[in-house]
Amino acid sequence: MEIQPILAALKKHKIPATLIVLEIALACAVLCNAVFMIGQRISELHLPNAIDQAGIVDMNVQGGDPKLANADIPRDLAALREIPGVTAATGIDMIPLGHSSSNSNIATSPGGVFQKDSPNVAIYMFTKGGPEALGLRLLKGRFFNDDEYVDSKPGNNSYVPGGHAVILTQALAKRMWPNGEALGKQLWIGPQNNYTVIGVVANVLRPNQNGGGLSQFYWSAFFPIGPYPVVSDYIVRTTPQDRQRVLQAATAKLEALSPGVVVKGKAFADIRDEYFATTRSMVWMLVLVCVVMLAVTAFGIVGLTSFWVSQRRRQIGIRRAVGATRAHIMQYFQTENFLLSTAGVVIGMIVAYGINLYLMQHYQLTRLPWYYLPASAIALWVLGQLAVLGPALRAANVPPVVATRGV
Repeated sequence: MEIQPILAALKKHKIPATLIVLEIALACAVLCNAVFMIGQRISELHLPNAIDQAGIVDMNVQGGDPKLANADIPRDLAALREIPGVTAATGIDMIPLGHSSSNSNIATSPGGVFQKDSPNVAIYMFTKGGPEALGLRLLKGRFFNDDEYVDSKPGNNSYVPGGHAVILTQALAKRMWPNGEALGKQLWIGPQNNYTVIGVVANVLRPNQNGGGLSQFYWSAFFPIGPYPVVSDYIVRTTPQDRQRVLQAATAKLEALSPGVVVKGKAFADIRDEYFATTRSMVWMLVLVCVVMLAVTAFGIVGLTSFWVSQRRRQIGIRRAVGATRAHIMQYFQTENFLLSTAGVVIGMIVAYGINLYLMQHYQLTRLPWYYLPASAIALWVLGQLAVLGPALRAANVPPVVATRGV
């Protein structure tokens, strides 16, 4: 198929041709970034979390008297551990994916926390039994000893534990000492609070991303706490089949022990679902945007090509009369569409890259992988060929005599 006659015909229909090119370019730019964002959001929905997500129940208690916490919390924990099916229980200051979080900058030197690149991490503090209740997976080192819980008291800032032992997630340990061993190293929160790394556990998600990217979602540090004023939740671990029964029994027991408090129990699986509810909604919204964009592009190609077919009846009839076959007519329109799609895809790739740069600067999106561009180009080429197929078939089926008489 010669290209020159097709280009000459397009010059006579500049406005429709330009509209198709711009439509395809916009579809390519939106499709590249939308599919990339969909992939990122789906991967976020399936982020691993190295705790017993299926067996954990969170009991949030509000309205208690802080002055009685040192007596009430040990009593509550003892009562929770007596519930049939409970394998472990702990008091904790916050929970993974619970939105509300305590965070602090840390460093490997006293003054390092004031530097701009000082990492901001989630500060988990739990009572004895915390690793067992959460189901933490120890990779290196050890968990806390009993005396480390006893010696850890809240300082002037209740969000900074007063002990000297800390356990880090694997991601945070690698961030702090990328080329070395974390065990035995010193970690600082401010110029006066230093801690020794005694263990490294598999990655646990923070209560929220705290403005950081996915790489920072696993920056968590765990501290033992003996005195109890900072505890606001109880983590109760059981088996998945006993989870609902334990949740109801724990709620009833806590309400009976402290009639004036408000107890809200929730399975961690539900907490995770609620946290990612917005992400799931965004995924479906982006899918809808892609579907609508592709549909509009396809209908646009069909409409404009059908218009061209009706405008070129004389041209089609003459070509059929001088020996052009139906296959030649179809090939003409398909080649024409391929040229327009190629022009639109080239422009769309440039726009897609520009949009990605903007999203990277303002919304912390990562760089668009190169393979999204050719994948989107192929998708739009296929879409264009399918969209033009109907009008091309109608053009190929026009009898030469009817075409010439209709002029």
